[in-house]
Amino acid sequence: MNSRFCRWLIVSALVITASGAWSQRSAPPASDQTQEQTVPLSTLTAQCSFPPAFDQKSVAAFEQQAASGNAAAQCGLGLLYDNGIGVPQDYAKAIYWYRKAAEQGFALAQYNLGRLYRTAQGKGAPRDYPQAEAWYRKAAEQGLAAAQGALGDLYAQPPLFAELKGARQEYAQQNYAQAIPWYHKAAEQGVEAAQSMLAGLYLHGQSVPQDYAQAALWFRKAAEQGEALAQYNLGTLYADGDGVPQDNTQAAFWYRKAAEQGMAEAQYMLGYLYHKGQGVPQDDTQAAGWYRKAAEQGDAGAQMQLGSLYKDGQGVPQDYAEAYFWYDLAAVDKPHAFNTGQAAKIRDEIASHLTSADLSREQERARKWFEAHQARSQ
Repeated sequence: MNSRFCRWLIVSALVITASGAWSQRSAPPASDQTQEQTVPLSTLTAQCSFPPAFDQKSVAAFEQQAASGNAAAQCGLGLLYDNGIGVPQDYAKAIYWYRKAAEQGFALAQYNLGRLYRTAQGKGAPRDYPQAEAWYRKAAEQGLAAAQGALGDLYAQPPLFAELKGARQEYAQQNYAQAIPWYHKAAEQGVEAAQSMLAGLYLHGQSVPQDYAQAALWFRKAAEQGEALAQYNLGTLYADGDGVPQDNTQAAFWYRKAAEQGMAEAQYMLGYLYHKGQGVPQDDTQAAGWYRKAAEQGDAGAQMQLGSLYKDGQGVPQDYAEAYFWYDLAAVDKPHAFNTGQAAKIRDEIASHLTSADLSREQERARKWFEAHQARSQ
């Protein structure tokens, strides 16, 4: 496949919080934008003690264990306050108990303490990047994979690293060099988000020689663990033949994995492969189905392709009104839009096939769709 059809999605810095699943970003590694990503709470509770129940008596007895110096209980009590489990959520108290355990060398508490200093500003705890770095490092040096990945994140985000060092421009290019060894350590322990980030650095040659084979290796490790972003990027490597033999069948395989998890970009690319008959049998009905899934999420390229299928009656009945609707959505100027000028031109050509009533109806339909989509995105 010609690479001009491929759109890279590289995971940004991997900031870890205490609940949910790892999320994903569509920014390149050098982006100044940040987004918290999460690991399961169970990952953050390993080795921490908890009371057998969460009534007042059991929590009070548990607090006595923590007050007596039991590091596992101190870490567990910090997690209770951190997440509001059995007690009111209180980040200041979480930091207090995490610190008690962290000062005894308890790696998980060190990591959680660093995490709160990184993320809890305005929630009863100060944001303090030097403190976050110091505690992440203590836990990372004990081999805690989550802390290794988090320390890499702190170095890999230019604004965070700049604030940490107090010199944004001076460190803008140096941060990745410090992030890479920590990402390697976390990736080698199987942290899929660190694997994906490391792959992105190799892909773009950020503080390492550009190496598509290494990018493919690490994207594959994360993809095999089910990370949609890595699946998409591995599909793109196969589509372009970068670091792996060019293979549209493999590209379709990995795009499908990500598409089935709801990734609009992968749905678009899978639709494109069906439309062109690359790696899968040519099938405009399948193409229309996958384009529609991406288009309904606001992907402008998919909206154009779906509009084209309706205009020409490929895989769907010919329907100029439906074609106008999708081209009208694609023509709206929005972030990451795909050739809005061309979409507007084709939309206006299609308008000649519609009555005034049809045109007004589809314009109103598109307006309402876009407003609803914006509301869902906020």
